[in-house]
Amino acid sequence: MPDVAILGAGAVGALLGAALHRAGTDTVLVTREAGAAALTAGGLRVRSPRFGDGVVAVRAATTLDAATRTLVIAVKAPDLEAALTRVAAEPEVVVPLLNGIEHVAVLRERFGDSVVAASIRVQAHREGPAHVVHRAPFITVSLARPGAPALAEALRAADVEVVEGAGEADVLWGKLARLAGIALATAAADAPLGEVRDDAEAVAREVVPVGVAEGADLSADAVVAELRGLPDAATSSLRADLQAGVPDHELDAIAGAVVRAAARHGLTVPRTAALARSIVTRSR
Repeated sequence: MPDVAILGAGAVGALLGAALHRAGTDTVLVTREAGAAALTAGGLRVRSPRFGDGVVAVRAATTLDAATRTLVIAVKAPDLEAALTRVAAEPEVVVPLLNGIEHVAVLRERFGDSVVAASIRVQAHREGPAHVVHRAPFITVSLARPGAPALAEALRAADVEVVEGAGEADVLWGKLARLAGIALATAAADAPLGEVRDDAEAVAREVVPVGVAEGADLSADAVVAELRGLPDAATSSLRADLQAGVPDHELDAIAGAVVRAAARHGLTVPRTAALARSIVTRSR
């Protein structure tokens, strides 16, 4: 049985799969038929300032039909339901790395308490079914307590930074507060972060109180400072999906989750909602 199965061979799943495989962890990427065929035929080509460049012969399959210690879920939120049909075996631990927050409850309906909330910070994109480009040298996986110690050990051995021990709300909302600003601002204007920082910061300042109401220990000033530290050229996968005409993008997983959580606590997020409406108009 593989030590780690990764559901999804997009940029995040492929990059993690390559890193784990190179470090000696028995890893399998579970993905669509075309992607699995491409990976099997020629391996996965990786370009990374952290892991180096080359072709990695990571194993690929279209279904997970053998037990595994850890299942990492690295698909995008709109693809989650369909992707789960490829999982026929029960993993010991499930670690989702999706954007947003609402997927955790969905996964617990299927896998119960084996789901460990997590997030990833990385800048990477896929240039083909078997080619991933890691754009910046950082990659950090945050695991909520009680965590997934076997996965954490394997990731560290693969030179992936791992942060453990935070609460679930801290892990999920800590990422969403930062991501929502970047994603909504860059996607609404179809511009890099340097041109839309004011909007990104405004969204972050709206999202942080929502996260706090949901139980997260967050500081708006800290999130804004992080946004200000990002390069002007920074952008988002949501913007890239809109540019590519991808119909099932992550707007609802990001903005929708914020708006729904805000409503639960009687909070308003006007800039977040306005940018979301603009993106809906753009995507028609």
